[in-house]
Amino acid sequence: MKKRVFGRKLSRGGGARKALFASLTRALVISGKIETTKAKAKAFVPEAERLVTLAKNGDSTRISAFFGNDRKITHDFTNLVRQFSRKSGFTRMVNLPNRVGDFAEMVRVEWVENIVKSEKDDSKKLTKKPKEGKPEKVAVKETKTKKVK
Repeated sequence: MKKRVFGRKLSRGGGARKALFASLTRALVISGKIETTKAKAKAFVPEAERLVTLAKNGDSTRISAFFGNDRKITHDFTNLVRQFSRKSGFTRMVNLPNRVGDFAEMVRVEWVENIVKSEKDDSKKLTKKPKEGKPEKVAVKETKTKKVK
């Protein structure tokens, strides 16, 4: 009898589970909705909700740490959070038909409010551009060949 055990393991270690939650949250930020199993959704949705609340309170350090210091995703996420007018309940889970291969329960996780992506792409400022000027030098290694008799 497991008492006072919080969270779901999802048959993964701690690092793999953390990476899974970050990946699912990143996909939700980029596309606005994702399809996943019900167990994974029930495990990661509270984490995503907590992250949105942190972003609304202005805790950018914890957000960038969660996304692995990915500046583009962090920037997109903070812009997305600004559009929410509610205090909680930012996501919804919509039941889908069971998966064909293993009959797993599937759900679609999406934002409750409609998200408007800005036409002006601010993320271009965050990507590094190659320096213009001298072309890069390519090292060529010369090899000696032996003559075969």
